[in-house]
Amino acid sequence: MKIAVVHDYFTQLGGAERVVQELYRMVPDPALFATVALADCMPPRLRSARVQTSWMQNLPNIDRYYRFYFLLYPFAVSSMDLSEYDLVLSSSSSYAKGVRTSRDAIHVCYCHTPMRWVWSYDNYSSRESFGFTQRTVLPVLMRALRRWDEEASRQPDHFVANSRVVAERIRKAYSRTAEVIHPPIEVDRFHPSDQVDDYYLVLSRLVTYKRIDLAVRACTERKKKLLVIGDGPDRTNLEALAGPSVRFLGRASDKDVEYYASRCRALLFPGEEDFAWRLLKSRPRADPPSPTAPAVLVETVIENVTGTFFNSQTVEDLGDAIDRFELKEWSPDRLRQHAEGFSIEVFQRRFRAFLHRVGMPVGAPNLKSNPARVLEVFPNARAS
Repeated sequence: MKIAVVHDYFTQLGGAERVVQELYRMVPDPALFATVALADCMPPRLRSARVQTSWMQNLPNIDRYYRFYFLLYPFAVSSMDLSEYDLVLSSSSSYAKGVRTSRDAIHVCYCHTPMRWVWSYDNYSSRESFGFTQRTVLPVLMRALRRWDEEASRQPDHFVANSRVVAERIRKAYSRTAEVIHPPIEVDRFHPSDQVDDYYLVLSRLVTYKRIDLAVRACTERKKKLLVIGDGPDRTNLEALAGPSVRFLGRASDKDVEYYASRCRALLFPGEEDFAWRLLKSRPRADPPSPTAPAVLVETVIENVTGTFFNSQTVEDLGDAIDRFELKEWSPDRLRQHAEGFSIEVFQRRFRAFLHRVGMPVGAPNLKSNPARVLEVFPNARAS
């Protein structure tokens, strides 16, 4: 069986990229495709993998302006030739689900969410600092992209969603059903420290819809120490909101993330997400995070056992949740036990069982006997 793993693009390093990493490692001898692959945005265990990219890889300043090329990605996806593969696993929050495969192939799309900026444009754009021209032109372009997205949603034979909330979005947007398999979490990567420091932690890309502004303002008003790890276009605005108790550390290595997560009082999670990745990653420690309470978090947080909810995205509600959190004792053993239900092993077992049910059973890869899986990085390679 010939297997291809396809991702939208490796232009940032987040939860979706770590899913691709585990999909790639889960199956034997896969080929890896993406429209664009930036070397410093590859997840750790894919940095030695050969990525077959599209012609977009060679566009001017692709590393800086990949967002501005958004109308070209559908054409790049269509240019990829996957006709020789029997099983295609796409990882998509935007374009990869639209790849075309042979008629006899099985295409399974792991959908992180339908295109956020297409299906929730008003909500997505409301906090962006768009000028008049952007606010006039973008809705027209988004309608065209939405039509393409609806058509692309017919390409996969099966959808897998990362949460029940995303499965419901898929149903509403695409009129498709989706199996729910929660993403893999590297549970063993995080260990509680005997030393708990007096700071809260945010781990996130700094973009407006993540609502990091709530955490910055709540901690500034209460003079709580807050460390923000991550970078993005909203950083300058967030720094302007921050008082002396808030520090921005920028992008950090995995080792530094593990260090700060193991010693923080709690992880603050102010935005609505498709799956509470970092919430679970930081959970094996004595003090849990304080998340907001959209429906997706009901799947990952047990109120007053593994986390504290706040019900509206306001500075006041988040501040109240921090106050309630500090009055409660938490069990690190219970936190870790809950997180282990989202481990890499659980993810692989459930995904293989799903593939078996849809008629594509795959065995585990034999890494020791197959050195061909360890290859040089070819960030400028084009798709065949």
